[in-house]
Amino acid sequence: MKKISIVIPAYNEGGNVALVHEKIKEVFSGLKNYDFEIIFVNDGSRDDTQQKLEDLSKQFEEVKFIEFSRNFGHQPAVKAGMDNAHGNAVISMDGDLQHPPELIPQMIKKWEEGYDVVFTIRTYPKQISWFKRKTSDFFYKILSSLSDVNLTKGGGSDFRLMDANVVQVMRDFKEDDLFLRGLTSWMGFKQTGIDFVAAERMAGQSSYNIRKMLTFAFTGITAFSVKPLYIAAYLGFLFSGLSVLGYVGYVIYAFAVHTEISGWASLIMTIVFFGGLQLIIMGIIGIYLGKIFKQVKERPNYIIKNKNF
Repeated sequence: MKKISIVIPAYNEGGNVALVHEKIKEVFSGLKNYDFEIIFVNDGSRDDTQQKLEDLSKQFEEVKFIEFSRNFGHQPAVKAGMDNAHGNAVISMDGDLQHPPELIPQMIKKWEEGYDVVFTIRTYPKQISWFKRKTSDFFYKILSSLSDVNLTKGGGSDFRLMDANVVQVMRDFKEDDLFLRGLTSWMGFKQTGIDFVAAERMAGQSSYNIRKMLTFAFTGITAFSVKPLYIAAYLGFLFSGLSVLGYVGYVIYAFAVHTEISGWASLIMTIVFFGGLQLIIMGIIGIYLGKIFKQVKERPNYIIKNKNF
């Protein structure tokens, strides 16, 4: 029998872990030729998630858990699960049931057909807000245009199956700012996608707010491209050229009409504009320097406090 490892990061998912285990167990009850394990990674939850996981692991031998010493984030949690998985294939998915376990048989079928990576292409149900849809689409469009990876629209979900050989390659990465969606695309291998409609969250609230989404976007862009640095340089050349042309035009105008152009408001606005532009460029450079600073320290992506296997 082949073994499938299911990796589920959990942050304040006390109301969902038992239900997602039940759903996954139902799915594998119809897959007679496969054994499975569920590796829950408790990412510093503040609710009763850890207690629920310990209770589940005592009742069901397929339930494993990893407890972090603190909250390290979603991507390190997924990485920790993959680092400790021993299946012939590893499926990563969220623990709020927005990633439907019913899709697992299709993913396994594609894997058996010879695909090394089976990713999912998410579409949102009608009740999801217009803002959520548009910001998600905009993120992947910007990421694809500014980076060296090409993520399919809606294909950036962390709901995917990876062959054990691909997982082994992933384990060898020592990057500080993890962006697993981009790494999966960047690695290559034989890949295919499956469409699915994201379900509603069963319990609790999503921890992803605007600030975290923006941070995640910057991480994805800067992890796979230096194009923002080139854009900063191009902007510098562009506005330097415009300023020279503007000054030449000003001199010609002053000589032609024998007058001067005055106005403190326009002067202050110009100073503020170019000052802001300089701060943006310095900020872009600072982001890359910060990533280098964090990387050279070689701190681990996560610290495991406790696990039951």
